[in-house]
Amino acid sequence: MTTISRIEPIAIEYPDPNDFGTIRRTVLVRVETSDGVVGWGECIAMWPEACKAVATVITGGFLPLLSGHLAEDIDGAWVKMRRHVFWYGEGGIASMAISGIDMALWDIRGKVAGKPLYELFGGKKQDRILANASAHVNKKGEAACVSEVEGFFAAGFRSCKLGFAKKGESNIGGDPDTDVSFIRSLRHALGDKAEILVDIGNGVRWDVDTSISVGKRMQEYRIGWYEEPLYPTDDAGYRKMRAETTLTLASGEREFTEAGYRRQMEFIQAIDVYGVDPARVEGITGFRRVDALCTQYGKKINAHAWSTAITTAASLHCSIASPNVLIFEYKPFGVVVQDEIVAEKLWHKDGWAYPIEGPGLGIDVQEDVVRRIAMQ
Repeated sequence: MTTISRIEPIAIEYPDPNDFGTIRRTVLVRVETSDGVVGWGECIAMWPEACKAVATVITGGFLPLLSGHLAEDIDGAWVKMRRHVFWYGEGGIASMAISGIDMALWDIRGKVAGKPLYELFGGKKQDRILANASAHVNKKGEAACVSEVEGFFAAGFRSCKLGFAKKGESNIGGDPDTDVSFIRSLRHALGDKAEILVDIGNGVRWDVDTSISVGKRMQEYRIGWYEEPLYPTDDAGYRKMRAETTLTLASGEREFTEAGYRRQMEFIQAIDVYGVDPARVEGITGFRRVDALCTQYGKKINAHAWSTAITTAASLHCSIASPNVLIFEYKPFGVVVQDEIVAEKLWHKDGWAYPIEGPGLGIDVQEDVVRRIAMQ
C-alpha cells in the first residue's frame, strides 16, 4: 500500500514584473509517498506572515495527521484535514493549507495512474479555452496603458482582463471619469471584437451607486464582465447592482470554501461568474465541488491561475474538465514562477489554452529553482 511519507511546505518569494518588481510570496507543498512518488501543490498565502502560518499548520497539524495515510484516499485526507481545523478553519490560513496538500495528492494520483488529471475528472468538457491576458493597468498615462493591451492582442491573446488601482504609475482606478475614458479609448483602439473584462478589485473604494454608474457607462463600450466593483461581502450592494443593471457581474476569488460559494449562489443571487482559486479553495477537490454548484445554479466559473505554474496547471485541468468555463487566464509578462519553475512553460497557442497531456498535473517542477527562491 502506498502511503504518505513526507509533506514539506516551501515558502517562496519572487519579484513580479507586472507590479514593477513588487515581491510576491506563496507556499509550495511537496508531498512524497512511501514508493517515492512526488506531487506538488500550492497555497496562495501571499503575505510573509500568512506564508509562515500556512507552513506551521502543515508541519504542526497536517504532517502528523496524514503520515501513513493512503495516498490514493484523497477524499479521506480532505475530510481529515477539514475536521482537524474545525476550530480555526472554514476559510483563511487553514483552507490554504488544505489546498496545497490536496493539489499535491491529485498530482500523485495522476502520476500513479499515468493519466492527466482532467481524465480522472471525467474527461474533457472543452477541447480548448479562450486565452486571456490578465494584467494590471499601471503604466504612466492612458496612451501607454492602451498600447500595452494592444500588445497583448498582437501577441495572440483573444481576451484581456484588466485590474484597476494597482501598484505602479497609473491613476486608473482612482477616478470614475478617468476609468471610463480608458475603456472608451481601449475599445476604439481594439475594435469591436476584442473581449475586455474589467477587474475593479481591492484598490478601489466605490459605493454601490458609483459602481452602478461606472458599470453602466463602461457597458456602452461592451465590456465582457465587471469584477468585484464592491467589497466581496457587500451582499446588499451586489443585490442592488443585480436589480438595477444588466452587467455581467463577477466575484468570488477571495472566497475559501464550498459553503461560502453556496451561500452566495443561494442567498445573494447576484453573481454570474465566480472566480475560484484551487490554491485557496481547499484544493482541486474544493474547486470541483464549487464547479458542481455552478452547474446546479447555472453559473460560470473562472479559475484564478495567477500565481505559479503549479496552480496554473491545476486550474487548466479543472477548467478543461468543466462545462462552465469561459476563458483561461495567463500572465502576459515573464516571471520566474511561470517561466523557470517548470521545465516547459505553460502557454497559449494561437490564442487558445489547450489541455496538458502529461500525467498528474503534467508539469516537471524544477526543484533547484524552488530552493533558489525559497524564503530565508
